[in-house]
Amino acid sequence: MSLPVVHIVTSTGLRIPTHYSVLAKASHVLENLLDQQRENSERLISIFGVPFEAVSAFVGFLYTARCSEEEMEKYGIHLLALSHCFLIPQLKQKVTKALAATLTKENVGDVLQLAKLCDSPDLSLSCMKFVSRHFKTVETTEGWKILQEHDPWLELEILQFMDESVLRRKRTRRLRREQSLYLQLSEAMECLVHICTEGCTSVGPLDVKPSKSPCSKYATCQGLQMLIRHFASCKKRINGGCSRCKRMWQILHLHSSICDHSDHCRVPLCSQFKMKEELKKGGSDDEMWRQLVRKVAVAKAVSSLTTQIKVSHNVDDVHPTKCHYRSSR
Repeated sequence: MSLPVVHIVTSTGLRIPTHYSVLAKASHVLENLLDQQRENSERLISIFGVPFEAVSAFVGFLYTARCSEEEMEKYGIHLLALSHCFLIPQLKQKVTKALAATLTKENVGDVLQLAKLCDSPDLSLSCMKFVSRHFKTVETTEGWKILQEHDPWLELEILQFMDESVLRRKRTRRLRREQSLYLQLSEAMECLVHICTEGCTSVGPLDVKPSKSPCSKYATCQGLQMLIRHFASCKKRINGGCSRCKRMWQILHLHSSICDHSDHCRVPLCSQFKMKEELKKGGSDDEMWRQLVRKVAVAKAVSSLTTQIKVSHNVDDVHPTKCHYRSSR
């Protein structure tokens, strides 16, 4: 390598000797600054406002593409600013990752402000999430008070992010509950066909002897059998006064809405419900019902696909008797 021909001047007045070829290769900004200087003059790059040690670590990265953990911990904020100013994405990526992993309630405000100035959205998001998780402790720090005083817009952005996070968590929980409900209904549809076609423990068609061994979906199947026995013997359902019978009626209706074999389906009232739906005019209630049918059908398809994948990869090695025992408790 040629003799150093470029000196980096720091705030302390100390100079760091470097090579033009290294600086030019690492950063187009540094290359342009150097090319603007006269060839016969001493080439200088001034980096002020940053500790000498941070500039030294910065230059070391230009030569080796590495920074020690100690340098990242002590001078990460300065290195982020330098990587942004001189457009060095490799250093910026490493510093951003290191800063995100070492956030504290005392430094998160400063890191967030710098992340905004240095156009580092990943680091900004990490800071936002940290503040959201530890807000009660962060708001007591001196850094948060300074942020409130000097950057109220950023404070407002943080508070809005926290509100949106709460809404996202609530929406996620609601969607999970809904998805669980659709999966349960999908499983009930499978059990209904299984009971009416093959029979199970105590309920089944007259021409088929029900199996006395519990099936793989014992809890759902057993509950559905109890509901069927009640539906068959209840006298209140004639006047529509039994909530359990209404539930059974809805299950039969839902089955008919997703059944593709109504012509030879053995589930009671399947074809009758199909005919009734064809004659029925659309309305708001019908649209809500169609949405329910679609979501249950999707849940059924997803459940079936998941089962096929498990079987094909031989990962479903849970012993049936353990499932039966756990479900029947």
